[in-house]
Amino acid sequence: MRVLALIFDGFEELEATAPFSLIRRAGIELSIASNRTDVIGVHFIHFMDIALINEVNYKEYDALLLPGGPHYRFMEDFGYAIEIIKYFMEHKKIVAAICAAPTILGRLGYLQNRTYTCFTCMNEDFGGTYVNQKVVVDDNLITARSAAASKEFSYEIIRKIAGETVLQTLRKNIYDEE
Repeated sequence: MRVLALIFDGFEELEATAPFSLIRRAGIELSIASNRTDVIGVHFIHFMDIALINEVNYKEYDALLLPGGPHYRFMEDFGYAIEIIKYFMEHKKIVAAICAAPTILGRLGYLQNRTYTCFTCMNEDFGGTYVNQKVVVDDNLITARSAAASKEFSYEIIRKIAGETVLQTLRKNIYDEE
């Protein structure tokens, strides 16, 4: 399985780096793409050697990861990113969005008749059922409320992509005992 993550200047670092690290620790291939090869997060952490979004064949990926943060506004206005999101949603591939990112899906109409969560104050009438909890899984859609849910969000992505055994092995390897 292959995961494609989209980040732009102003992404929330915790919502990106927790999933990036845990997905790769689980042995799942992850590519990170943007409109530039260097991207700066909302807290000024600089990511370099990022793949250019227009050079990535997004149709070869099984899942799409959308971290939140103020970059969601740029992503929402970036036509090629919207094309990618539409492709994943319309082909019922896994889409994982956290914090502000689910609102992009909502404005595109993809949260209608779905159960989801997002950053609480950003919830609008998207035509679905908003649930005030850390992480919500609705078929191919995984949404999370905020940066505080980054670990649980990552776990649900891994569970959906690779299964419970891979997730439990990862949790054991990082000493996450609950």
